[in-house]
Amino acid sequence: MNRIQCLVVDDEPIARDIIRNYCSHLPILNVIADCGNAFEAKVILQQQQTDILFLDIHMPVLDGIGFLKTLKNVPQVIFTTAYKEYAVNAFDLAACDYLVKPFSLERFMVAVDKALERLSQPVKPVIEHTLRNTDEHFFIKAEGKIYNLRYDELLFAEAKGNYTKVVTLSCAILPVISFSAFEELLPAELFIRVHRSFIVNRSKITHIEGNTVYIQKNEIPIGNNYKDAFLKALGL
Repeated sequence: MNRIQCLVVDDEPIARDIIRNYCSHLPILNVIADCGNAFEAKVILQQQQTDILFLDIHMPVLDGIGFLKTLKNVPQVIFTTAYKEYAVNAFDLAACDYLVKPFSLERFMVAVDKALERLSQPVKPVIEHTLRNTDEHFFIKAEGKIYNLRYDELLFAEAKGNYTKVVTLSCAILPVISFSAFEELLPAELFIRVHRSFIVNRSKITHIEGNTVYIQKNEIPIGNNYKDAFLKALGL
């Protein structure tokens, strides 16, 4: 049996112990480490394969949501927190589940099952989402319709969980396609990744100020991990 490698990140030792204990009831789970802050966790993630990340939100210096935004290769994330109000932000970052403390073993098992289901799903080929690509445009399915999108009309794309929000000059659509799969549809010479959750059309950039890209009235953040490559791609 291939065990699922888990990392627990929480600044409260008791909370880490509870999750470790819950994991011990499920033989498929193996806790590779537990950490009290995001910086310790980042080292572990860089060194060891991690399938599931149990992540607290309120932690010193760098909170869980901020930490998740810094990661490039993201495991399945299950947030474990005492605060309900961050659930929308968590699912915008494609979190697998959101557990509000104190949570039961039964609720924990439901969250793990969701993560295991995602881990077992094969990557769907892009052909399921796109019908035909040309040098100027492509077709994509969204909301029961088929859209013909021209590259020169696409402003930017934003990750939205299992969806990708696509914003054009005339509309915004939400196709069921992962952000990484959508990125593969775009010609690299026209589109640039500026953030873990954003790709922009370089020709539509109005201006750049600080860590923000402006495209018409839209303000798009520039991620710290992407800024140097972004500016270099612009010749700056």
